[in-house]
Amino acid sequence: MRVGLVSPYSFDVHGGVQIHVRELAEHLIGVGHQVSVLAPAESTTRLPEYVVSAGGAVPVRYNGSVARLAFGPNVAARVRDWVEHGSFDVVHIHEPASPSVSLLALWAMAGPVVATFHSSQIKSRTLRLAGPMLQPGLDKISARIAVSEEARRTVLEQLGGDCVVIPNGVDTSRFAGAAVMRAGRGVRTGSGPTMLFLGRVEEPRKGLSVLLRAMPRILADCPGARLVVAGPGDAAEVLEDQPAEVRAACVLVGAVDERDKVGLMADCDLYIAPNTGGESFGIILVEALSAGAPVVASDLVAFEAVLKGEEHGALFPVGDVDALGARVVSLWHDPERRRLLQECGPVRAADFDWGRVVPHIEAVYDSVRAHGSSVGRHVPVLRRIPRRPRRRRPHG
Repeated sequence: MRVGLVSPYSFDVHGGVQIHVRELAEHLIGVGHQVSVLAPAESTTRLPEYVVSAGGAVPVRYNGSVARLAFGPNVAARVRDWVEHGSFDVVHIHEPASPSVSLLALWAMAGPVVATFHSSQIKSRTLRLAGPMLQPGLDKISARIAVSEEARRTVLEQLGGDCVVIPNGVDTSRFAGAAVMRAGRGVRTGSGPTMLFLGRVEEPRKGLSVLLRAMPRILADCPGARLVVAGPGDAAEVLEDQPAEVRAACVLVGAVDERDKVGLMADCDLYIAPNTGGESFGIILVEALSAGAPVVASDLVAFEAVLKGEEHGALFPVGDVDALGARVVSLWHDPERRRLLQECGPVRAADFDWGRVVPHIEAVYDSVRAHGSSVGRHVPVLRRIPRRPRRRRPHG
């Protein structure tokens, strides 16, 4: 099958959608499909041979973050050329409503289109106002995929129309070595835990400030604790206003590549995800589970779904500093619970392995091809994952 994949976000930087598109392409190629990826990228960026650049991108604040998007006449011309010369059996567009290459590709398409929606937004004034402009393009979509129930809810509320839920894929084998290292050394019993935070440090919704405010409680009850902060951004500036003991407990490693990420997860006792919102799935949680790292996460609906409540991790109310500190302290002083989480993490992560995810996506492709390119046709090819009701916890 000839498959075209479209990313709205620039391949010049790493991000959840870009990683998803790249890994999906490589796994589709691995099972015998011919794949071409269209994405924004600068001319100086080294790209895999299956990626076609749609032109340079500019940073735009979008969905609570800063995304690198590409638009304009020159980009539109490249998109049309890619569509016209690709001879694709199906084109799979990611985030089709984003004001970038994805929307341009949707407008240019005439054949079978599959769309994946990644974002989780409670309310979007931009989407509401842009609805009339987006609708002709959205009507071309033959089948819709959401990466989680949260992403599906956003589509239902903001754009209308339903989706099949197929989770993000993760190459869990990359973290198998970390899980083996962890199992080999057993559960640490040192004076304090080594915690890992990984994310864009200056982006408020990633929640580093919440974790830092919890550090005095953690240090008081777990002397010797240290926090490894990894990810792009000026972490030193974020730490400037913190107490001296908190600054001394933090190890700043900056942006890391995928290999370094595996090493950091192998070396941590607890992975902390203090995110405050805007997360539709939680790839990083699946990666931590794959590595056998016990997870402490905010109780975002998307995170609860990955962890199956607290079956595979510890949760605390979003933004609750005291609760975060208490969960870390409790888990650190419960080595048996940590051991169980280390053992069951890779098992849970296997549910999201690309080997299980790709066949579901292929089934969507086969269905839209079988039904032709009927405009606006929605093909319910898979049973949707049941909605997990959000459990409310008292705050404070």
